[in-house]
Amino acid sequence: MDIVGAKKAVCDAVDARADLLLAVSHQIHEHPEENFEEHFAHDLLTRSLESDGLTVERAAYGLETAFEANVGSTGPTIAVLLEYDALPGIGHACGHNVIAAAGLGAGLAAAAFAEELGGRVRILGTPAEEGGGGKIFMANAGAFTEVDAALMIHPADHDLRSMTTIAVQRLDVMYSGLAAHAAAYPWLGRNALDAAVLGYMNVAALRQHIRPDERVHGVFTDGGDKPNIVPATAAMHWFVRAASLQNLEVLKPRVLAALEAGASATGCTFEHHWIDPAYAELSSNTALEDLYVANAKSIGRDVGPVTDAANVVGSTDMGNVSHLVPSIHPMLAIAPPGVGIHTPRFAEFAMGADGDRGVIEGAKIMAMTIIDLWANDEALGQVRQQFVNSDS
Repeated sequence: MDIVGAKKAVCDAVDARADLLLAVSHQIHEHPEENFEEHFAHDLLTRSLESDGLTVERAAYGLETAFEANVGSTGPTIAVLLEYDALPGIGHACGHNVIAAAGLGAGLAAAAFAEELGGRVRILGTPAEEGGGGKIFMANAGAFTEVDAALMIHPADHDLRSMTTIAVQRLDVMYSGLAAHAAAYPWLGRNALDAAVLGYMNVAALRQHIRPDERVHGVFTDGGDKPNIVPATAAMHWFVRAASLQNLEVLKPRVLAALEAGASATGCTFEHHWIDPAYAELSSNTALEDLYVANAKSIGRDVGPVTDAANVVGSTDMGNVSHLVPSIHPMLAIAPPGVGIHTPRFAEFAMGADGDRGVIEGAKIMAMTIIDLWANDEALGQVRQQFVNSDS
């Protein structure tokens, strides 16, 4: 079978499974689960793989909601990554149900022809992208050993070659003061909430003097119990982001100094905890992106470059994967321009007709890209060489 015939075959294989893929997408959307709690999605996806004849390792790499299926005995190994965790309060407003179902479709379609075409596919269920770093834990346990390339798609409001990714690390901070009656004896208290508020304001002032590609944003998680009790404790949760892990290490102590100053000003004590793992910036492989873009065009999707008008900025644990193996993280339009991810409206599109189209077309584009990597030695060589050059 030549490349053209193989691409048609995998697209037909996706179409043959369309009802399954859309049902999976809808069911995951209807059952949102947060970091490392994606038991419904894990079971649904693994059952779907098994029903197609694949052998699946559940709870793979020491994570209860991760999984892996491998098909093929020779040739390049291409990993397809599935995400399926949701956001608190707004469910699948990042469209991970689309990522999961499209990855399932691409994996099943490629698996159907792996032996015939002389390639290997590794289907990886990767939990907890929204802050938990599932891919990083899996990578540390060997999930990407002997993988030649890693693919996934991410829904958005534009078709883009990639997203603008920045490194991130999460931070918990705690302030401790002294409780007192806020009306009778306020002078006996030390107000931990005041310390936290001042720390927050200090960070707000710091934002004027950080780089345009750096971000610091947080929420209060504890602010006391009642207004008539001077708060003895207060806490916040922060995301600190920079263009790279290297730049992140420069920014982190500046953020801590701003937060700790609130404690000094109020006579409180300050504790902090950097939450591992940190997410790295994405190292996109343009040779691999070019294959994806050509395949997208073949089914009517015009994938453009990142511009001021068309851009998605964020952080992903796929960034860490991209420093281990050649990787892509293209954006797939399932919503009109201006409907951003992480919004309730985007969650509606992830469940609608545009989201369904994204599932099927995303699966086809990735499956055809796998065929390119299996059947075109020159293309795979370019992908590998660019990865070597980017890390040298």
